[in-house]
Amino acid sequence: MAEVLSFNKQGSKADIYGELLPQIQALLAAEPDLIANQANIAAVLQQAFAFHWVGFYRVQSDELVLGPFQGPVACSRIGKGKGVCGSAWQQAATIVVPDVDQFPGHIACSSLSRSEIVVPYFDGNGEVAGVLDIDSEYPDAFSAIDQLWLEKIAALLQ
Repeated sequence: MAEVLSFNKQGSKADIYGELLPQIQALLAAEPDLIANQANIAAVLQQAFAFHWVGFYRVQSDELVLGPFQGPVACSRIGKGKGVCGSAWQQAATIVVPDVDQFPGHIACSSLSRSEIVVPYFDGNGEVAGVLDIDSEYPDAFSAIDQLWLEKIAALLQ
């Protein structure tokens, strides 16, 4: 059984991510299953930051398929190049969207989502294997700090 995570929710985002990263590494080191690890990462991030939605989409053939998540019901399948998730997959790069209403082709799985960050993770061949998607109810909720730490977390899935 995994130990209970502990972190100081009163610190800066960077401080919280800094405390969470080694705990996430320990969770993943004890479990070889990708889906279990994604579920725990989504839960940890949701618990730490109370984001509106945190979850994973996995590349399955020519689309992204919903994986483990925390939050309201989500879109089940997203095409390559579609919305923020499909665009991050196509570009193989993190996308930060301060205002989802300004992102051409944004897929509104939840009308409460105001900003979003999507971070791809890669397989052993350097191909995008899926994306970590996080939505906030607040505009401009994500910064370079989130990008830096979430990319470190996503890299643990390789």
